[in-house]
Amino acid sequence: MMALAKQKIKSDRVQFVRADINKPWNFGNKFYDLISFSLVLEHIEHLDPIFRKTSRNLKPGGYVWIGELHPFKQYLGTKAGFDTKEGRQVLSCFNHHISDFIQPAKKYGLQAEEIGEYLHENFREIPRILTILLRKKV
Repeated sequence: MMALAKQKIKSDRVQFVRADINKPWNFGNKFYDLISFSLVLEHIEHLDPIFRKTSRNLKPGGYVWIGELHPFKQYLGTKAGFDTKEGRQVLSCFNHHISDFIQPAKKYGLQAEEIGEYLHENFREIPRILTILLRKKV
């Protein structure tokens, strides 16, 4: 996934970091304009520490972009997975309601700027992806 992301975005201003976000972040004393989570937070049980660390490493006025499997899809039993030679591998997932993102964000000075729900082109009754754009208070 990292290689695909690097192919799509070629900029000296973008830094890709592979990390276990449940552990202490070793980004030093750097502050970022944007922190992005794409299909990651559904695999984290407790979001509060993630939002605390995110806010701590974000510049005032900076943004957080979150894109996750929509809770509605999870309620129906959909889980992230991938195919291997050994067969389908299903990952551990935690159902997070929209408020599970918004409340800890608010606690750490991150305000919701936009919430989006995106439908799959062939299955338009239930949103597939939830996106949330947060901004750190100035």
